[in-house]
Amino acid sequence: MMPFRVEVIPNRYIAGMRTKTCMVHIMKDTQDIAKQFMPRRHEVNHRIGNHVFSIQNFGPDFSPANPHSEFEKWIGIEVSEIDALPKDIKSFVIPTGTYAVFDYKGSMKDFSAFRARIFQEWLPNSDYILDDRPHFEIVDENYRKDLNNTEESVWIPVQKKI
Repeated sequence: MMPFRVEVIPNRYIAGMRTKTCMVHIMKDTQDIAKQFMPRRHEVNHRIGNHVFSIQNFGPDFSPANPHSEFEKWIGIEVSEIDALPKDIKSFVIPTGTYAVFDYKGSMKDFSAFRARIFQEWLPNSDYILDDRPHFEIVDENYRKDLNNTEESVWIPVQKKI
C-alpha cells in the first residue's frame, strides 16, 4: 500500500486566482493561472509560510468519467486573514476536514500515474471513501513544473467508511 498520513485540518484561508477548467485542459490552464498569480503573490498581506496551494474544487456537478466536465482550479497562498485583497485576487476557504496526504517526489511526467494509483489502488483498498471537499497540492513557492525532481504533498479529502 502507498505510504500516507491522515490529517484533520481546520479551515484554511487561501488568497489566489481561479479559473474554470477540465481534465483535458488542466495542465495549460494551471500554468496560465500560475503565471498570472505567482508574480503578484507578494502583494497579499498576512501570508502563512512559503508554500503555494494548487486546488481543485470539483463541486457537485463534476463528473470524473467525463474529461470535459468543468471544475474550479485555484492557485494561491495560505493567509491568516482575508482582508483588503489586491485587485483580481480572490479568497477561498478549504473547509475543516480529514485528508489523506501523500508525499510525491519525482518527475512531472510520472505525477499523473502516481495520482491515478491513489484513486485506483489505494482508495478502494483503504478504510476511507472520498469526501466532497476540495482536493489540493502544496508545493514550495520555487516549484517549477519542468523539473525532474519535484516534491509536493497531495491532499485528498476522505472520510472513514461506515
